[in-house]
Amino acid sequence: MGADEMALLVPLDSLHVEVLSDDVSDTYVSKTLFAESEMFNVLRGGGATEISGETMLVANLGYGLRLTSRVGDVEHVLLFDTGTEGAAFIRNCANLGVDLGSVEEIAITHGHWDHMGALPMALDAILARRDSVTVHVNPDMFNQRGLRLEGDTVVPVANVPTPAEMRACGATVVEDGQPRSLLDRHFYYSGEIPRITPFEKGRSDHLCRPRDGQGAWRPDPLLLDERMVVVQVRDLGLVVFSACSHAGIVNVCIEVRNRFPGIPIHAVMGGLHLGGAMEAIIPDTVKGLADFDIDHIICGHCTGWRALHALADEYGDRVSQSAVGTSYQFAAD
Repeated sequence: MGADEMALLVPLDSLHVEVLSDDVSDTYVSKTLFAESEMFNVLRGGGATEISGETMLVANLGYGLRLTSRVGDVEHVLLFDTGTEGAAFIRNCANLGVDLGSVEEIAITHGHWDHMGALPMALDAILARRDSVTVHVNPDMFNQRGLRLEGDTVVPVANVPTPAEMRACGATVVEDGQPRSLLDRHFYYSGEIPRITPFEKGRSDHLCRPRDGQGAWRPDPLLLDERMVVVQVRDLGLVVFSACSHAGIVNVCIEVRNRFPGIPIHAVMGGLHLGGAMEAIIPDTVKGLADFDIDHIICGHCTGWRALHALADEYGDRVSQSAVGTSYQFAAD
């Protein structure tokens, strides 16, 4: 481990991950041995007395996790993005019996509506139950974003809440582009992820402009505001959370290896952004991940079914599908 990173991260005794927002709802999806299903979590955590449409969860485009870390008697809770829409997020948390008052800090990965749209309602729910919460962002997250369609039509996407709007909700906001440790060094929140591989070049249809809408749209294929979160679980290795992998998941793993040399990547979890226009780089991505010998690749959000199948064909049971309501327990035996 590099000297700087050694100061930024400590090994955890355990890490509990709960999927609060995701694109997929599949109660019966094949799980890894350290995962529990939506139905189990609704019955146990939410206390449902019957299974029905009202007691189950809502899947929609976006991603949001609650991460609970433990070292000895010290426990911390971090929210990793929130997902798209506030009402769905709050409903999912209620049906899972998730106490949002436990959330101490929130790490936002990038300035896209499907990762921050639920943030205002999440903040209201958190601050109704506790006195303070800190949100980590970086200054490049707050341009207006848009997508170029065929015929050069540009469709804006919803603006994300600004730091001022977060503060108006009562949050403390840390707006800084540099890497940092969070919550007693249980979590590493990265800086900019370098673009290194020859094939992970982002999407040419991604655009941005000043938030006031007065400037011209300009290409923004790389989304350099994207960040990741990394933890180390004792005797297992690193668990990498990459919500959308706009940087490219191989680039993400290269950066993790450079920051934490000599520590294996035990698991990668999140969206790999390999659907639609990105399907052309699936073969290079599958090949590129071989260098890291990752024990578990947990695909969610924007991964896409073709990429999931290609990864499963190559890596077998190391690969699994994330789904809303699933929980994972990372701890040494």
